[in-house]
Amino acid sequence: MVRLPQQLPFEQLQPKWAAAINPVLANPIVNGLMLSNVALTTGTNSINHKLGRNLQGWFIVGINGPAQIYDTQASNQMPQLTLNLTSDSDVICNIWVF
Repeated sequence: MVRLPQQLPFEQLQPKWAAAINPVLANPIVNGLMLSNVALTTGTNSINHKLGRNLQGWFIVGINGPAQIYDTQASNQMPQLTLNLTSDSDVICNIWVF
């Protein structure tokens, strides 16, 4: 954690703020989006990830039942638009995409 002195002039504080904040903002997970109440059916599901760019990753944030879920992004023909997930059961989940 970067500690800032209490009495520095504003011009000296700006680079210190940037040094503290820029690594956080550069983290791809921070620039993500929550997809809420996504209904996955058994089999392959194509989901609009709404990022406007290629997906870097995803994870389940909440789910209403047991399921094994994996992606098939390696064969996705539209990675800039969709996330392809395969599920072994019907579930509703929240997905963080980034």
